[in-house]
Amino acid sequence: MPAAKASQSFVPVKEIRNGVIILKDGGYRGILMCSSINFALKSEDEQRGIIGGFQNFLNTLDFSVEIVVHSRKMDIRPYLALLEERMDKQTSELMRIQLREYMQFVQSFIEGTDIMTKLFYVAVPYSPAPVTAVSGALPFLKKDAPTTGEEGHDSFAEQRAQLEQRMALVGSALQGSGIRAVPLGTEEIIELLYRSFNPSEHENPIRVS
Repeated sequence: MPAAKASQSFVPVKEIRNGVIILKDGGYRGILMCSSINFALKSEDEQRGIIGGFQNFLNTLDFSVEIVVHSRKMDIRPYLALLEERMDKQTSELMRIQLREYMQFVQSFIEGTDIMTKLFYVAVPYSPAPVTAVSGALPFLKKDAPTTGEEGHDSFAEQRAQLEQRMALVGSALQGSGIRAVPLGTEEIIELLYRSFNPSEHENPIRVS
């Protein structure tokens, strides 16, 4: 138990309330989950449009954000179980043989290769205090510089409204590149933080500041 408390002291998160990360020093963080784009399959004109849209996105911001990429190993077992269930229902022997051969191909393929999926997030900060970078498991959980004296007069609702305005600006600006951004709720943020602070062999977050 003492070891667990000692570990928790290194986590800068005080609580997660209404989809907002509240840091121990009073800073706020919101997380947007973003859709992906297969850039290589786009035409040259479309690629130029995406690049131009992303440049406009960066030029729109007057505050820092962080792009977080999570690589996770995909579990293929439910897919194989679904194929086996469908194979058992097939009345055609030819279809059964084809499904069995396909399942064997998939099984042999994943035995030698890890099938990875990537999830993309943008972390949006808000704090009335200056921000000073410190090391940690997640850079977007940087601690804010301590305030002088009192915690401040702004209520949670007011600070959350300021953060949501920033998140809305980021989401709107990303649309210019064809990227959809959706705010994470409390449970989704908890899962993201848990995976970030407890990375497995195949779940190592890649960060782009």
